Amino acid sequence: MLRTLLVALSVVAASPAIGQIEPFPPAFHTQDIATNGAVIHVRVGGHGPAVVLLHGFGETGDMWAPLAANLARDHLVIVPDLRGLGLSSKPDRGFDKKTQGYDIAGVLDTLKVGKVDLVTHDIGNMVGYAFVSESPGRVTRLVLMDAPIPGVGPWEEILKSPLLWHFRFGGPDMERLVAGRERIYLDRFWNEFSATPAKFSEASREHYAALYALPGAMHSGFSQFAAFDQDVVDDRAFLARGKPGMPVLAIGGDKSFGPTMAVVARAAFTNVQEMVVPESGHWLMEEQPAATVAAVRTFLDKPI
Repeated sequence: MLRTLLVALSVVAASPAIGQIEPFPPAFHTQDIATNGAVIHVRVGGHGPAVVLLHGFGETGDMWAPLAANLARDHLVIVPDLRGLGLSSKPDRGFDKKTQGYDIAGVLDTLKVGKVDLVTHDIGNMVGYAFVSESPGRVTRLVLMDAPIPGVGPWEEILKSPLLWHFRFGGPDMERLVAGRERIYLDRFWNEFSATPAKFSEASREHYAALYALPGAMHSGFSQFAAFDQDVVDDRAFLARGKPGMPVLAIGGDKSFGPTMAVVARAAFTNVQEMVVPESGHWLMEEQPAATVAAVRTFLDKPI
């Protein structure tokens, strides 16, 4: 783990692209928290009620900088890199979302944080659902953004989309094919899942491609998807316990999941509000950051 983190830090120091995307405010600090068999890289800033922001594949916690800057005015903002991605460690196992839900609980326990609001995107939705299910009563509000949850609602229909070929793409041969070509592989998602690909900036592409080229990062990325079959089993067991009732905002890009995000959310939760962001694909924080930040801020500001 230590070797991976040292390599990661050397890449950050050496790559000019890393500093070109929007940074977190200077008042934020970073720390590496050992928990549950992994070391989770976390950004922390602000004061007030706690909110956790969880990223997905093709990005890291860096995607949340504009939202974190807004929320830190009156929230304690906690932004992890998921296990195996970004500057978190690259363990060999534990990529099922149930395990990663415990990663988030361990981070919060280390920070001595109890209840939180939770904002999630892509695979972050899946980890967030596991965390909510494992820690009932710990999440006050939840925002789910533009991705399905394994085994929940229209999961089987969603799997039929040809755009989701990568859900079953993995293994050692695939890793060898992608090694040294991480940018080519990731561009496919940034382009095909965008309403306007140019809005996923060149600086962001270089930044994330460098992070996904770190030793073990693409293996971890493939492992996130390889765990979906286990996630289906775990999530259906969570569903059997009943639907949580906290307020949930389901946000879909109109050129991506759109209103289907609310269909997914209503299959898992009882109190769901729906929002579709115009002129956006999957990458809401890159394509429509102002509208997305405003939607999240408005939802979190509402009294319960």
